[in-house]
Amino acid sequence: MTIHASVSIERWPVAGSFIISRGAKTHVDVVLCELSDGPFTGRAEATPIYYENENAEKCAEEISRFVTDHPGLDRASVLQNMPRGAARNALDCALWDMECRKRQQALWQVAGLPKPAPLTTAFTISLGPPETIESEARKAAASGHRLLKLKLSGERDHARVAAVNRGAPAARLIVDANESWNDLDIAAEAERLAHYAVELIEQPVSAGRDHLLSGIRSPVPLCADESCHTSADVERLAPYYDAVNIKLDKAGGLTEAMAIARAAQASDLKVMVGCMLSTSLGIRPAFALAQLAHWVDLDGPLLLAKDRPDGFRFANGMISPAVSPD
Repeated sequence: MTIHASVSIERWPVAGSFIISRGAKTHVDVVLCELSDGPFTGRAEATPIYYENENAEKCAEEISRFVTDHPGLDRASVLQNMPRGAARNALDCALWDMECRKRQQALWQVAGLPKPAPLTTAFTISLGPPETIESEARKAAASGHRLLKLKLSGERDHARVAAVNRGAPAARLIVDANESWNDLDIAAEAERLAHYAVELIEQPVSAGRDHLLSGIRSPVPLCADESCHTSADVERLAPYYDAVNIKLDKAGGLTEAMAIARAAQASDLKVMVGCMLSTSLGIRPAFALAQLAHWVDLDGPLLLAKDRPDGFRFANGMISPAVSPD
């Protein structure tokens, strides 16, 4: 059966600005993909990974070209013939959505995942001076956020973590070094942060330089993010990390993301499920996978000025579906 695609680009403003060590963003461009075989339609959203030189226009073109060249496409052909990335994520998840509609079942049922329950999600605090971070942490805690994720840069990181601790002393804390600790004493940095009950450090070194972590005994678990894209990466990363961060845009869809989760379990690594800036449509498949995660970071819609009308509910640091998963 021939499948037709409708692909569009949407721009969603960020609430204020989203700042990490690579720069600030005031909006995010997402790719909306709708597939139809006639009776049924599947819909998905993906966010191009800008630090891997993706952009919305390229992703939209890649999707349209692939569907034209593979009119009878299915998830297997997408996985085998498209490179990983946001374009493949959009196609893969739209195909999952179409199958759910055909079978009249929820995604968790079709994918063989646990029935979704509300989850505690991290809330991201952007890179900034300690006084700003302290204020943002205090506001986040007052809004009910119990798990905070702090962006770091390799400079004044201890002061920033201390600021979060002052602003939200009862909050759990994850930090994301965003590949900025290459030239630092990582064990010493981790030791300092352990005093503030930091429970996870994401991507301390640049992707491809994971060997810098060899022999390091960190008192805080280390999590691979930019270094981990597909299930094939997991075995290589296992000697250096304690966890992997799975993002569907990196993995190129839910199909590969589930394979990463299985590979992580086989390698005795814990799992974090994260996201790029996106609306609730973009994190819908990730929420299903996040039922298997030790840490959840699906606050992408919360960081936007507005979300889709049928988006997830965020309250008291929890994320839950807008409708029943039955």
